[in-house]
Amino acid sequence: MATTATPPRAGESVEQLKETARLLRKHILESTTEAGSGHPSSSFSCTEIIVALYFGGLLRHDAKNPTDPNRDRFILSKGHAVPAQYAAMAECGYFPVEELMTLRKLGSPLEGHPNARKLPGIEAPTGSLGQGLSIGVGMALAAKLDQGDWRTWVVLGDGEIDEGQIWEAAMSAPKFHLDNLIVIVDANTAQQTGYTKDVMPTESKVDKWAAFGWEVQEIDGHDFNALLPALEKARAAANGKPQAIIARTLKGKGVSFVEKDYGYHGKPLTRDELKRALEELGWS
Repeated sequence: MATTATPPRAGESVEQLKETARLLRKHILESTTEAGSGHPSSSFSCTEIIVALYFGGLLRHDAKNPTDPNRDRFILSKGHAVPAQYAAMAECGYFPVEELMTLRKLGSPLEGHPNARKLPGIEAPTGSLGQGLSIGVGMALAAKLDQGDWRTWVVLGDGEIDEGQIWEAAMSAPKFHLDNLIVIVDANTAQQTGYTKDVMPTESKVDKWAAFGWEVQEIDGHDFNALLPALEKARAAANGKPQAIIARTLKGKGVSFVEKDYGYHGKPLTRDELKRALEELGWS
């Protein structure tokens, strides 16, 4: 039977969200540089998306009760961008902020890709790209079968959607009328070995997802004034259609020498680059 669940907490204002995003970028840079590995540029492209969900009153979650059966499920399918999720979780109180500096260190629960067995609040192990949407379909189906009112949110990378498994899952979601499933495609134009338009063109993303039976929105993924209403519209959907949001973003958003440069994929900043980047973000 459906249960009455606590709704998402009241969200921050747009100005507060912007400041939170700036803070998360600081955490991302410092933790990946300290680790000497990681994917800060991929984390930056989805920072506003994650901030909107965790701090904007959209994602139903509780750091004090991360296994609440009425929580929303959030799956970061592009698991290499998990420094952004870790930073959000730390600021929400899932673990102390100081632990961010243990990223990728031996024995730390903050592994290079999400590990649900190591860190409460992580819903699924991801990073082997292409699998997150299939997991999300399963979770959304479970909610329907249990008559639960929680949502499943999945963030995909636009390089990741080269994977065929994504489209098998995308085909199945409309069949089962999963209007409780929301996909956000972090369309940052680049992937590990080049720009997406050169590696495997997937435009028009809007037309493709719509052709698969999804209700689709296209927005600027760094603009909270566009993100918040789009996410809220998707969350409120009750038309039997799964929801897709194509969020146009930039890798390395906010750091001039990293933006759009796919060469920074999987490349942490050096100490000198870190200092320069923090200055650009106003953390001098």
